[in-house]
Amino acid sequence: MSARTRFLQRFRLIYLVPVLALLALSAWAFASPMGAAPDDDYHLVSIWCATDDSTLCQPGQSSKTRLVPAAVLQSPCYAFFSDESAACQQRIDYTDTTLVETNRGNFVGAYPPLYYSVMSNFVGEDVLASVMAMRLFNVILFVALTSALYALLPVSRRPALVWGWLITTVPLGLFLLSSNNPSGWAVAGVGTAWLALLGYFETPDRVKRIALGALFVLAVFMAAGSRGDSALYVVGGIGVAAIIAFENSRRFWTLAILPLIMIGVSAAYFLSARQTASGISGFSSQDAVPASTEQAAGAAANLAGFGLLAYNFLNVPSLWAGAFGGWALGWLDTPIPESVTFLALSAFIGVGFVGLSVLNGRKIFAVAGVGFVLWVLPTYVLTQGGDKVGEQVQPRYILPIMVLMGGLLVLQAGTKRFQLGRVQTIAVVIALSAANLVALHMNMRRYVTGNDVPGWNLNAGAEWFWGGVPAPMAVWGIGSLAFAGMVAILAREMTRASKLPVSMPQSPLASVA
Repeated sequence: MSARTRFLQRFRLIYLVPVLALLALSAWAFASPMGAAPDDDYHLVSIWCATDDSTLCQPGQSSKTRLVPAAVLQSPCYAFFSDESAACQQRIDYTDTTLVETNRGNFVGAYPPLYYSVMSNFVGEDVLASVMAMRLFNVILFVALTSALYALLPVSRRPALVWGWLITTVPLGLFLLSSNNPSGWAVAGVGTAWLALLGYFETPDRVKRIALGALFVLAVFMAAGSRGDSALYVVGGIGVAAIIAFENSRRFWTLAILPLIMIGVSAAYFLSARQTASGISGFSSQDAVPASTEQAAGAAANLAGFGLLAYNFLNVPSLWAGAFGGWALGWLDTPIPESVTFLALSAFIGVGFVGLSVLNGRKIFAVAGVGFVLWVLPTYVLTQGGDKVGEQVQPRYILPIMVLMGGLLVLQAGTKRFQLGRVQTIAVVIALSAANLVALHMNMRRYVTGNDVPGWNLNAGAEWFWGGVPAPMAVWGIGSLAFAGMVAILAREMTRASKLPVSMPQSPLASVA
């Protein structure tokens, strides 16, 4: 038997998934210019000021200001004008070392410092190259985390990982995971931590348990060290994993020492971030975001008291739909077609309802608890601040909880197995692939020419794009095909796994002492 034949016999399509994921997310990284994510001027300044280089950031006239390169502040010159391309960046001198004063930055500890500190290692003389290096690092980190978790988790837990991510990240999650925004770490950290901890409790293999524990710790630091609210969310994820895996045994309580320590770490980050105080007492101007006027207008304009509470409670699902394209991307200035929302939301609802047929008492309790938080938390935060749905709170703030919910819905419960039929699987693959294809194209169109230029050919009349990379149509085509191939391979793998004999995850009592 030749070496080529032996290789083909051992090769499995699943090995291509990390490569395809890298290509798909990298396409999203190149799909938008520097400064495209919400409040990127704030976050980029915070990254630049997390360095030890005094030529990049200097004290301002007060403790709440700093002197930073002008290019970092000017990069979102196109923000809020969806018909304008990112061509205005061509007027920015990225080699200019002149420093300007700003109060837009994490100078009073509004956000945890860890994300900014890690990203600051990529800051260099070339501003654009630094920004792209950060994005690609975030892409590689997410793919590495998810690939390692897939390899380490028991087969019965892999559908929660695979479908949990696929049905909750198109398009907002893909945009954030490949951006410079700390919300990308919040999503990746919360979505990874709870499953890594569940595997840590359940696997009987000591080596795998140690590896899963390490992934769990890393994911908690990512979540808690990026946003104050995600520090709270990751504690909720720890609680979900503990509920699913709980046994009143010495082994369980011994293993529980690690998550208890990480709860303490998360609490420290949560309490130290002023951002969380804003959420509890109502958002300040620092946290202000443009209102979604369609949702905040009309009869709701003068609501207060119980009327405001009822309005917010009844309209919170708008925030959920925002994760699937119901809200514009970027600075809320990149509208996504309703077809994307329909396809992505249909995939979530379809897969989720199949998951609801696989229930036991613990899963019911966990799903109900997460659903309660998804509905009540935004209602409370908005009402407490006197705001309406469409103001202040954005879908990206609650996306980590939605990722947790997506994975929890398809989690195997007892001896019941989550399984999509053939037609269902094909429909979901087509829906997600088509939604990503359209969303990526529309996101690129907004920056390459502005939304006032119609047509499918992104290369025609291009006013902006990254230098030294393939043309916009090539990036869109490669990213779309890579995503579709990744989803198809993963769906096929999940179908094959569902036909294996049902096996329950091992109890912690089964592990070696």
